[in-house]
Amino acid sequence: MEYYKINVAGVERDLPIVPISDKLSIAAFVIFGDTDVVEPCARALAEKLPPVDYLITAEAKSIPLIYEMAKVMKMPRYVIARKSVKGYMANPIITHVNSITTKNEQILCLDEEDVERIRGKRVAIIDDVISTGASLAALEQLIAEAGGEIVARAAILTEGDANDREDLIALGQIPLFFKD
Repeated sequence: MEYYKINVAGVERDLPIVPISDKLSIAAFVIFGDTDVVEPCARALAEKLPPVDYLITAEAKSIPLIYEMAKVMKMPRYVIARKSVKGYMANPIITHVNSITTKNEQILCLDEEDVERIRGKRVAIIDDVISTGASLAALEQLIAEAGGEIVARAAILTEGDANDREDLIALGQIPLFFKD
């Protein structure tokens, strides 16, 4: 297996290069269970954000990051856009997304409590990796529908086209790997 070496927030990792299609591979950056990466990245990202009222992320890979960021920023709550409507959700708002790392279309949704929570508030979108921006756009749509104000878009890493975006706060970049 091939690896891509990164150093992010002072932590080195060898990311396995894995195919996601016949022509495209990615350097897989998975933060689940890696507290040695999550904690310093959360602190570093939190320092780069403007003043915000809420942090929001899409379920699921960025949940450890947003949790740690909320702790660092002394925020009592954060918001997670769920990938399915749960029985306890009242009047959810829903949008659709096609992520680079997911084969099928998915949904992202917020229940009315989270909608009320972010209405009129300054919101920062948080992710582990931003690549095509599809998940980011879906979150932007949910926040707009909820009446929140997006003041920042942040990720530990950007990859591919997102590496050239000037509206993203990131701690580092990784390339995409194309087969000829």
